Amino acid sequence: MAAVSAPAIEAGPGLLRQLLRRRTVMIGLVVLCAVALLALLAPWISPFSPSRLSIANRLKPPGPVYWFGTDEFGRDGFTRTLYAGRLSLLVGVSVVAFACVVGVTLGLVAGFFRRLDTPIARVIDAMMAFPDILLAIALVAALGPSLATVIVALGIVYAPRLARVVRASTLVIRELPYVEAARALGVPTWRILTRHVLRNLVSPILVQGTFIFAYAMLAEAGLSFLGVGVSPEVPTWGTMIAAGRQYVGQADWMTLFPGIAIVLSVLSLQLVGDGLRDLLDPRLRKDL
Repeated sequence: MAAVSAPAIEAGPGLLRQLLRRRTVMIGLVVLCAVALLALLAPWISPFSPSRLSIANRLKPPGPVYWFGTDEFGRDGFTRTLYAGRLSLLVGVSVVAFACVVGVTLGLVAGFFRRLDTPIARVIDAMMAFPDILLAIALVAALGPSLATVIVALGIVYAPRLARVVRASTLVIRELPYVEAARALGVPTWRILTRHVLRNLVSPILVQGTFIFAYAMLAEAGLSFLGVGVSPEVPTWGTMIAAGRQYVGQADWMTLFPGIAIVLSVLSLQLVGDGLRDLLDPRLRKDL
């Protein structure tokens, strides 16, 4: 008897072309790639060091030398905005990776094994009952403020979102004929989970990953703004906005440019995520 395999995911050049045909998705991709390139090339693009002090040039408005102005210590705003983007992107990618490992594992186990479904689902519901930022603050306060703890805390906060999506999809997939046939053939459970179940969860995981990326960047900025994130000496968009709130009346550029960077990054991720969701969901693709 031939081996049973899961149906292939509909993807390929045709799907990519449909995605790029949408103007909003194209704008999101262009903005996201531009932000990522500027952040990655910060050491070669930025004219100054992010920690360079120049008290004589403190609170200088934007001009030909200091494009984004300077802060209260005379540090170049453009340079610090670029370097802050590197940290925000690093946090976003790390949180998505952490949340995927934890959330996908919990969702698969809860959806495939009936005995473990109720206790895991209750834990997921309990974690999602807390507001994201409050739970993140509590975890960071318990673990101690640092970049690693921010990533772990945000990963724990957003893992339940992914776990619920994976669990709901797994509950449907495990009842499909090809999974039952694989069980009847004696296929090992781990092989069914990886080859027949997880293979068909790539689309929702990918879509949720883009949204979690955006949420993580916003949450990191919020934690840094509240002073419970990374060290204040490390340039992040949140710490820059927190430092600039004291000078809003006389140096509004200190909060303006980091705020614009956050808005552009999060909005571009949301646009890409919406486009992926519309194209990867068969029910939504019929309306396109």
